[in-house]
Parts: sequence; structure tokens; C-alpha cells
Amino acid sequence: MDTQLDWSAYDSYGAGDAYAAVPAAGGAFGKAAAVCIGNRQCQRTEKGVMCPSFRATQDVAHSTQHRAATLKAALNGEYGVKPFAGPELAEAMDLCVGCKGCKRECPNGVDMALLRVETLAQRWAALGGAPLRERLFAHMPRFAHRLAALNPLISFRERFPFLARWVERVFGIAAKRSLPRGAARSFLASAPREGIGAPDGREIVLLVDTFSNHFDTETAEAALEVLLAGGYRIHIARPPAGERPLCCGRTFLSHGLIAETRAEARRMVETLWPYVERGLPVVGLEPSCLLMLRDEYYSLGLGEKVDKIAKAAVLLEEFLAREHDAKRLKLAFKSVPGARAMVHGHCHQKAFGALKAMRKVLGLVPELQVEFIESSCCGMAGAFGLEAEHYEVSMRMAELALLPKVREADTDTLLIANGTSCRHQIRDGAQRESVHFARVLRMALAT
Repeated sequence: MDTQLDWSAYDSYGAGDAYAAVPAAGGAFGKAAAVCIGNRQCQRTEKGVMCPSFRATQDVAHSTQHRAATLKAALNGEYGVKPFAGPELAEAMDLCVGCKGCKRECPNGVDMALLRVETLAQRWAALGGAPLRERLFAHMPRFAHRLAALNPLISFRERFPFLARWVERVFGIAAKRSLPRGAARSFLASAPREGIGAPDGREIVLLVDTFSNHFDTETAEAALEVLLAGGYRIHIARPPAGERPLCCGRTFLSHGLIAETRAEARRMVETLWPYVERGLPVVGLEPSCLLMLRDEYYSLGLGEKVDKIAKAAVLLEEFLAREHDAKRLKLAFKSVPGARAMVHGHCHQKAFGALKAMRKVLGLVPELQVEFIESSCCGMAGAFGLEAEHYEVSMRMAELALLPKVREADTDTLLIANGTSCRHQIRDGAQRESVHFARVLRMALAT
């Protein structure tokens, strides 16, 4: 089969390894599916992330193990000559939210999130293209600069439920779900174009994602203010003049549109390379975006530059924690009102072990008592929670631990969630506002 992602990392896997039998078709893609040996760790509900859909449904048909088994059966020809167009794989993958929990928590590290992407890409190829709703969600970064003009329509939809129900019937967007509002002015529209900050400060690159640029602009503003207070010389990553803002490609990848993902990733790599070649760290804010540079970019066939960029890419909390460990951090903090915070970690933060860094940095704020919520996926998972057929299970995922803990918190408790989708889910499910931790650090700056 003609796979759309690069699975060559699995080429060496074979019968001599401790993996299940490799499927007859699929090559290295099939070997990646064979990484699952049926341990069923994904069908447990103790601490951890994996597997959110199994936790919510208690149905093994919605577990990582069942998805891998179904994929292997498809590649063995058990579902006919066009298995990607059939219902079996579609049903098995339906509730996978791409949390990456399995890649970290499965004993063999099965990457079901990436396997699902290839499966989707093969499905769209077999069916002649992705459906309209999926294409709309995937292409959101390319028209995000126009979304602020739709804010009055979004308000109208919320005031008149019949309109929300009509949108659900026509586009498949859940009537019960709120829609994000675009910022009146993007962050990059007014951000400096040249390097800013201390002329002799350590140089870094700030990567502002689509969500922080067009929706939660205060997150980017807070991060910039904190980094300036730290004495850094900051370059804000931008494409060549006249081009649209950079995009990591996550929305395209999540919906199985690999060509578009690769195009966005290539722009990102070429823009960041001159900085990375000089040894500058690339500091990002949105976990699902920044961590894509450290993970899925390896599967896009972008060449040798990816490895160096992946090693340079860090989340803001990781960067600040490393600076503190190296005794280079010049930030001074004061106590904040309430002196209590509750943190919900994004799935990808957990999968890449970034919450330890956040704990360390928040620990620098005097008197701040921090509680990390022990929870799996928030259930929003990008566009997953917006989809009408997934709304209910999305909320069930949130109700397992996250939303009950948020409701227990008093009104003075700061709610921290670095994921845009996580903040959306908390707002919808608990009617509470949460913030990126950069905003808490800005609040705590001593000067």
C-alpha cells in the first residue's frame, strides 16, 4: 500500500522482536500496528491518560488494543480489498482523541494517535476526499484571521437555539457546544517584527501558534512580557513578508490531510532553521502545536533539519525550568491573590513529561499552593468535542475527574490549563474561566 506518512522508523521491527505477528500488508505501517501485543494496559483506569475513550465507555471496542487489533486484521485482508473504506476501521478509530497517552504509557509504546492519522488518510483516499466538516476544521488556521467577523453570528447562535440546531444538522457541529470567538486583532498584527528585549540577553525564538495568535492573544502577550522581564532577546517566528502566519499543521494532521500538514510543516522548518542553526531555543505555548515539532514532524519526510529543530523546541515551562536549573533565570516573583492554583495538564504535556517543569516553575511563586488534577483527557481534544456525534462522550470524559475537581474549587482558586481545547471544555462544562500558566507568571512578576 502507498502510505502517506513516513513509517521507516519501524523498518527494523520484525519476527525476532517482542511484538505481535506483523500484518501481511502495510510494510512498516503494519509493523507499527504490530507494536501492540495485547497487554491491555489501555483497558485499565488507574492513574494516567490512556485510554480516554475506554475510561468513558468501559467498552473494549474503544480501547487502543482493539484499534490495533482491528488495523492488523484489515492489513491481513480480513475486511476485504478496500478495508479503509469500510465500517470496521472507522468504528474502531471513531473515539480515538489522539491523546498520545498510549505512546508513553503502553509498555511497548504503541503510537495509536499516528496510526489513526494514517488510517484516516487512507480512508479519504479510498472515498475520494474528506467530508466538508473535517475540511473546515482542518483548514481553520488558514481563515482564522477572518473569524472575528463571525463573532456576532456566534452570539446570535447562542441566543437562538434553533440556529444552533440548524448548524448541527447541516455541518455536524454540536448545538450544545459553544464556539470560540476570534480576537479583534491578532497578536502578530501588533507584535514587533525585529528582535526585542535586552540587546545582550540570551537569544530565543518565540513561536506563537494559531490559537494564541487569533483567539487567546493574552496568552502570547503574557509570555512575551514574562520573557522580556527575564532579560531575553526575543525573536518572534514569522514567515517571509506577505505570507500567512506560521502553522504547525496540527489541525490538518488530526483530520488525516497529510499533504496539507506537510506543506505547513515545511514552512515552519524553513522559517525556524536559521535560528536553530545558530543554536537558539524555540519556545512555544500550545502543547499540541509545539510538541508536534518534537514528534510527528519525524513522520513527514522533511529531511535532516527536523532532528535539530526537534531538539531545540521547548514549551515555555520547560524553557524556564531549564534556565532555573542552569542558574540563568533572572525572573523575580511575588505572591498572587488567593495563593492557590489548580492545574489541568494537556494530554501532550503529560505524554512528554512536561508537567514536572510546570510544577518547578510554579513553585517559584511565593506562597502559591498548587494542586495538579489527576485526570485523563479533558474530552475536547481539538475538534472532537465540537462534533455532534462525539459531544456526549466528550463530556463523559470530562466528568470522570476534571470537571468535578474544577467545581470543587473556590472562586479564588486560579485554574490553569495550557491547552486551548482544555480551557474551552472547562468553560463549557463548569462555567469557569481557566488561563495559560504564562498569565499566572505575568500576574506574579515582582516588577
